[in-house]
Amino acid sequence: MLRSLLLATATFIALPAHAEETPSSPVTSDTSADAPDPDAQDHDQPNQEIVVTGTRARATADVLGGTAILAAEELTREMRPTIGETLASQPGVSATSFGPNASRPVLRGFTGDRARLLIDGIGSIDVSNTSADHAAIINPLTADRIEVLRGPSALLFSPSSIGGVVNVIDSRIPRRVPESPLHADGIATYGSASDERSASGAVDVPVAGKLVVHADGSYTKTGDMRSGGYVLTPELRAQAAASADPDIQAPAGLKGEVPNTAARTWDIAAGAAIVDDRGSLGFSVSRYDSLYGVPIRYSLDPAIEAEAVRLHAKQTRFDVRGDITTETAGIHQIRLRLAAADYQHSEIENTGEVGTTFYSQGLEGRLELVQETHGEWEGVTGGQFSTRNTRIVGEEKFLPRTESSQVGLFTLQSLDFGALKAEAALRYEHNSLRAQADADIGNPLLDRSFDSLSASLGASYALASHLRLGINVSRSERAPTQEELFANGPHAGTQAFEIGNPDFTTEKAWGIEGTLKGSGDGWSLSAAAYYNWFKDYIYDAPTGAIEDDLPVFQYNQADARYYGFEVEGSARLAQLGNFAINADALADYVHADIVDQGPVPRIPPLRMMGGLEAQSDALTGRVEVEHSFEQDRVTDFETPTSGFTLVNASVSWKPFGAGSNTSLMLSANNIFDVEARRHTSVLKDYAPLAGRDLRATLRVQL
Repeated sequence: MLRSLLLATATFIALPAHAEETPSSPVTSDTSADAPDPDAQDHDQPNQEIVVTGTRARATADVLGGTAILAAEELTREMRPTIGETLASQPGVSATSFGPNASRPVLRGFTGDRARLLIDGIGSIDVSNTSADHAAIINPLTADRIEVLRGPSALLFSPSSIGGVVNVIDSRIPRRVPESPLHADGIATYGSASDERSASGAVDVPVAGKLVVHADGSYTKTGDMRSGGYVLTPELRAQAAASADPDIQAPAGLKGEVPNTAARTWDIAAGAAIVDDRGSLGFSVSRYDSLYGVPIRYSLDPAIEAEAVRLHAKQTRFDVRGDITTETAGIHQIRLRLAAADYQHSEIENTGEVGTTFYSQGLEGRLELVQETHGEWEGVTGGQFSTRNTRIVGEEKFLPRTESSQVGLFTLQSLDFGALKAEAALRYEHNSLRAQADADIGNPLLDRSFDSLSASLGASYALASHLRLGINVSRSERAPTQEELFANGPHAGTQAFEIGNPDFTTEKAWGIEGTLKGSGDGWSLSAAAYYNWFKDYIYDAPTGAIEDDLPVFQYNQADARYYGFEVEGSARLAQLGNFAINADALADYVHADIVDQGPVPRIPPLRMMGGLEAQSDALTGRVEVEHSFEQDRVTDFETPTSGFTLVNASVSWKPFGAGSNTSLMLSANNIFDVEARRHTSVLKDYAPLAGRDLRATLRVQL
């Protein structure tokens, strides 16, 4: 019956759509369903970080693409209220850091549509890519693990994810039948920097053998975030202090707390799935509600009011996921993934009145056909579709009502000859965008459509039994977004009057990346160097004009160049009794230019991190240091960012022994309470990072 239900559903939607979790390469089994340990490692492969939710059985794409996984104890230690801050310590990842409540990942200097955010392979279906102040509707508290995917496997999800793809894996649709009558998982956290109090809990109950019912909920409340120094940069403080207006002078003395950054978020979900030894089919329904403030962009002009805006975001979401092992000739497995969401957020002004409201409805689906393995050859082929309808109502509307649709087809094929492995990916997409005529903005009815073809080809070679060298070449095309095409109005979140260009063509890029991956007894190494050159790269730049008391930013197209590297490694230094003493280090760097014009804005500087860890089965202690260098490669409309050094420490303890699933983690972040700002943040001059943050996290599994 399960097989019939899944095949009937796939026939009904009549469109190729993709699978469940994350990418990778063709497969012979559903590792996501079978792997009880989300940190599971394949010791036969040189890269220990293997995508366990992927569509591959082999780890070729991990060697080629630089996949990273955040799970288990590391996820607990790094977890923050936003997906951006949770991932900010991963190689090649920074964050937009628009205050503590709205922070998206920045992957190799890219964000927005060039760095997609996914939930089990499907988009978050919100408007977080339209502005830095719009929070992504992804709750790290509900994540089992988070994957950062690059290379050929990223083409399974998007043709434009030059920086990579972030995929958040949760258990809202059960994947397995619990062995006990009740499986429960709970986590509670307190963080001192924002007086953060959060708790989440999930239960899975088997019913009638193959049916599993799931429910989860979470709640987070924070106060205004405490910083490690002044709110404004020294340059802005000097300008404010020199003003004769007391209201302008006042922000110069702000220190120790970032006003208007408190938040309250709750999230609930229920789901069910039929699970047997041949596959699963299930659904979930969730509701997300968050009220949060964004840091104030203080004005140095008495004629312009600085707004303390709060956003109230809500989303209702319905998800379906299924997979079935078939007996059809040539097809090993069919995987289905669908999601529909109704989203809105209101921007609440100082007076309590709603100034602007964003509405967005979306539907997205993927179907994946995993081929049977034939000797050295395996592969996966599928397709996806999505539709979006976005509408803005209010005084700060900068976009007309837009409707968009996308249909894509993809394939990923790999060959494994042992010492030599090769992988190729191909993706075609058709995008249609329509902007309704809008007298308020002054645009007529606008229709655009784009066809794009992206491809990637890579290979890796075993230099030794535990060391592989890889190279990947890619050609990608990205259709312009609705903001880049149709924007024409004031955007309070970015403090800019934004103007798009409906005549844009597709953005095209070539890329080449070399990787070196290895691991063995007590050591691991991962290094990547890349170079991307763009034709018709889309970016925004100031025109020098002022409209509605805001600087005018115009989207343009030009050629661009990106290059950089990431390297990380670890080594076991000693074994002292039950404790293994491990050292690890990480460094990453991005250099980006608009050809003949200068640096791309908001590019992260060189960063280096190092850690020392004493690890046993029941007790682990860690100390780490992160240094971010000064970023002085800036455009005409941004300011340099000073370097900073953060020192963090943590202790994780399993009070009931190594076999227990109960753990207590105590951590101290930014121990020396330094003032730190990320260059990737639009609001970095007005909103530093958190100061000293003492955290306690209790996790219980039954």
